[in-house]
Amino acid sequence: MAPIRTQWARLIRFVAAETSNVHIGQPIDPNLDVGLASHQGRPIRAHEIVGSALDPAAQVSNRVLTVKTLLSPLSPEQVGLVRCLGLNYSDHAAEANLPKPQSPVLFYKPAGSLIGPNAPVIIPLVAQPVHEHLPDYEVELVIVIGKAAKNVSEQDALDYVLGYTGANDVSFRKHQMSVSQWCFSKGFDNTNPLGPCLVSASVVTDPQKIPLKCTVNDTVLQDGNTADQIFNVRTTVSYLSQGTTLEPGSIILTGTPKGVGFVRKPVIYLKDGDRMHAWLGQGIGTLVNQVKEEPAERLKSVL
Repeated sequence: MAPIRTQWARLIRFVAAETSNVHIGQPIDPNLDVGLASHQGRPIRAHEIVGSALDPAAQVSNRVLTVKTLLSPLSPEQVGLVRCLGLNYSDHAAEANLPKPQSPVLFYKPAGSLIGPNAPVIIPLVAQPVHEHLPDYEVELVIVIGKAAKNVSEQDALDYVLGYTGANDVSFRKHQMSVSQWCFSKGFDNTNPLGPCLVSASVVTDPQKIPLKCTVNDTVLQDGNTADQIFNVRTTVSYLSQGTTLEPGSIILTGTPKGVGFVRKPVIYLKDGDRMHAWLGQGIGTLVNQVKEEPAERLKSVL
C-alpha cells in the first residue's frame, strides 16, 4: 500500500473575510503558527484548497483568502468518531503511579465534544464545583486517517495516515475516577479543542519526534515528546484497525505526557478564566482556548 501524498503540506479550515464562507487552505507563510497568530489578531492569509480535506487529490489554488475565523481543520461531520488512547506515555504512567498498559487503553468521544481554536472550553454544571471535579488539561498528538483501514500491519500502518494535528483532551477527574469507562467524563460538549493545522503525513518524516507542550496562564505544565509514547503511531493504527474499519476522517488522540494537574502536589485544576495553550511542533502549532464555567442560570432557563 502506497503512502498518502497530498498536494498541500499544511491545511487549515476557516471563515474567509472576503466571502464569509467556510474554506480550506494552505497558509502562505510556512513557518507561521496560525493558532497563535489567530489568538493575537495577526493577519493570516492562505491559498485556497479546492476539494475536500479528506481527498488527497485536492489542489492548492492561486486564490488567496484572509482568515476571519480559524476553525478546527476537520468538521465534526468529517470526523464522525473520536478514538482516544489513555495512559500512553511512560512518564505520565509513572507520575500517576500506574503500570504501563499491556495493550492500548481505548475510549471514545462524541464529535460534539470537539471545538476549534479560540473557542471556549465549557465546564458543564455536572462537573462543578471545579475544586471537587478537577477539570484537567492534556495536550495530545492526533492521527487523522486518510483511507479505510482494516487489519493493517504495523509495517503498513503509516500508509493510511492523512496527517497529524493537535488536541487538548480536557478531562474531569472526579467522574473519570469513579468508573472504569471514561467516555462520560471525557465526552462533554465543547470540551475538546482540535487543531489548529493539519500537517500532511507526507511531510512528517517521523511522528515519534514531535514535541508537545501545554501552558496554563503562562506557566508551562507539560513539556514532552511523542518519542515517549508506549504505543507509537504505527502500533496504534495497526491495533485499532484489527477487525474494525477506521474510516477516512477518523481521528485518534494518542495520549498525553506527564505534567497533568490532578497528580500534582498541590493539585492544579482548571477554572473559569484560565487560558490554555496546547502547542505541538512540526508545523501543527498552538491551540489557544479559555475556560468558562457554565452558569447555573442556564439550567434555570431550561427548566
